[in-house]
Amino acid sequence: MLTTEFPGCQKLIQAIDAAVAKSSTPAITDSLRNSLCKLIQGKEIELPACVFETAEDRYARRELYHSDDHGYCVVAMTWGPGQGTPIHDHCGMWCVEGVWSGALEVVQYECLAATGNQEGLYRFQPVGSIQAGPGSAGSLIPPHEYHTIRNPSDDAIAVSLHIYSGNMTHCAVFKPTDGDRCYERQDRQLSLDPVN
Repeated sequence: MLTTEFPGCQKLIQAIDAAVAKSSTPAITDSLRNSLCKLIQGKEIELPACVFETAEDRYARRELYHSDDHGYCVVAMTWGPGQGTPIHDHCGMWCVEGVWSGALEVVQYECLAATGNQEGLYRFQPVGSIQAGPGSAGSLIPPHEYHTIRNPSDDAIAVSLHIYSGNMTHCAVFKPTDGDRCYERQDRQLSLDPVN
């Protein structure tokens, strides 16, 4: 279901539908990553103006499309200067993320087993960091789904497009605890901003 019409939306949907018809998750995400890069760089799609509007105290999330046939959803995220996420997962869903405008810093983490008296706590080790600019895209496939995203700019907004294998209504976020670089897991319900 298309939330709002925008120039090139059918081209985007056709590219995603073709990718999700592939036989494996790596084949799907590879195809989506390549298609998304081409579509962003080709400038044939014009996202709705609202996706360039920031939210004051957090990044904004706007669902542009949800496929009734295939289950995936397309969410545009708007990042004000310095806005970002804590370490989080995608609740077992694959995702392809493309930078539409601005720049984003993405850090991937591996979850390490907690030891000793740290039951219920998690430890993470950063395993890669990228500065992603317009037209670049990456993918996350569980169990390698732990990451942070941040707009490193002091004055520019960034917009990214996220394609999830399902309806992304919640995720786990990991908050640091006192001492020993451990994190507590919290379930976070994800809200959507209006598309107008």
